[in-house]
Amino acid sequence: MDFDGERPIYIQIADNICEKILSGEIKPGSRILSVREWGAQIGVNPNTVARSYEILTDRKVIYTQRGIGFFVADDARDVIAERERKRFIEEEAPLFLKRAELLGIDIKELLKQ
Repeated sequence: MDFDGERPIYIQIADNICEKILSGEIKPGSRILSVREWGAQIGVNPNTVARSYEILTDRKVIYTQRGIGFFVADDARDVIAERERKRFIEEEAPLFLKRAELLGIDIKELLKQ
């Protein structure tokens, strides 16, 4: 995994896991790597991965079964998609539309393509 310096690594890890769930690479109900396994795989401190898992648990994307590990919630894809749709509409779309307007791009023409 390549990290950018703009955002905290634990957020990037959580986002990466969400992307894998949305793409179907990680399936609902499946067990995900332990904090140590994930940390070793991507080369980060397990505490960093633990923070990512904490965020995902708070968002109800993953859950833990004591003594067994972390699992993807059955409705994780829907939870992630709803959150990402809201973020897109509130943050990304306005920036895109403003940029298109500044560049003289006709949105109606763009949508036809």
